[in-house]
Amino acid sequence: MIISKDDSSSGGEVVFELIDECDEKVTNFKQSPNLQKVRGESRRNGDPLERVDILDIEFTCSSCRERIEDRFSAASDGKLLCWDCSMSRVANQDGRGVNHTTDPTKAILSESALHHKNLCNYVINVATGCTHGCKFCYVPSTPNIKMRGKMLNEHAGVNDGQREWGSYLLYRDDLPERLSRKLDRKQKWEKTEDGRGVVMISSGTDCYQDRRTAQITRGCVIELVKHEKPVRILTRSPAVARDIDVFQAADGLVTVGSSIPCLDDEQVRAIEPGAPVPSARLNALEKISNAGVPVYVSMSPTYPTQDRDDLRELLQTFKERLDPDVVFHEPINPRGGNFEMTVQAAREAGQEELADKLAELRSREKWVEYSLNQLTAVEELGEELNVPIHLWPDKQLIKYAGDLEEHLRNEREKNESPEKYPRPPASA
Repeated sequence: MIISKDDSSSGGEVVFELIDECDEKVTNFKQSPNLQKVRGESRRNGDPLERVDILDIEFTCSSCRERIEDRFSAASDGKLLCWDCSMSRVANQDGRGVNHTTDPTKAILSESALHHKNLCNYVINVATGCTHGCKFCYVPSTPNIKMRGKMLNEHAGVNDGQREWGSYLLYRDDLPERLSRKLDRKQKWEKTEDGRGVVMISSGTDCYQDRRTAQITRGCVIELVKHEKPVRILTRSPAVARDIDVFQAADGLVTVGSSIPCLDDEQVRAIEPGAPVPSARLNALEKISNAGVPVYVSMSPTYPTQDRDDLRELLQTFKERLDPDVVFHEPINPRGGNFEMTVQAAREAGQEELADKLAELRSREKWVEYSLNQLTAVEELGEELNVPIHLWPDKQLIKYAGDLEEHLRNEREKNESPEKYPRPPASA
């Protein structure tokens, strides 16, 4: 798949033709194209590991008409913008009240502390903010949000990054292009002790929450696979199944997971107000697993309303429908302002039992008892059902774990997850 320049149009405007592998013209693009259309046509007509690179083509900004040669973004309607023009635009608010704009950060590929959970060594976040607005989410309390208050206010009108979580989304449209060039010149690649060196997409936002983030994600996955870097995708969105062709072509370098804490759609919707329901996530993962792509589950955070039978049903469902390489498990954590928002959201949604049980966890003794009971139950049920489990005990919990302290510390600090994937690249 290539793009060919055509100077012969009768109106004098330069156009570009997308040519498929059979040398057939697929479509035309104007010199100032719609970014979403370019990426959509590339997905529909190219091989799975092919994509159109915006910086390789003489595209121009739809606003100032200058050639796109470095960083770029897009307007809310998809029109391609140079970096200066994108930085001068104000945020656009959609029908849900979510402010959309461009993320000015220079970050491309960041080293991650999530290696202690055996998740990754690197992380790529395709946006800042997340429209799912999960009330318990830890991200608004991280430096990525807390230390960027001025930027979020200037670019997206955000006054409180945590309280307004779910109402802003800043895209990084040019990440695939920038990642491609970074990987071409990157010499050192950090790896865990088991040699994985995994890149996670994403830890700070949902990488498939809408079409625009999905297009950025697809481009990044393609570049990582072409450079033989193992990829871990984590999403709550069933839209991830649209990229099965890329995951299959990756030949074992991509594993796909979703957060499924509970099978009760209404309970989950109460505290994950903008996210797709868990039944939809499960269906998407099942489709991906049936396509021969490795999958995993983040069974996190489980609720204090779930007893041993509920946890058994959940794990049994994962085993029968997904055959996951691993199920990561973590109970809900009551620390921070986001926990109070979680309790309030459950109550406002009419989930009184969930709200009451969550409120009880303000007591350290209740939280320790609930957490240890769930972690122990999930580990035992995993052995009974032959489902590979990786526990994520909170480091504060370990201090109060009594006889389980050493075991949970070893579980938290172990160097290798039960999953076989992601495998090191063949060239390693």
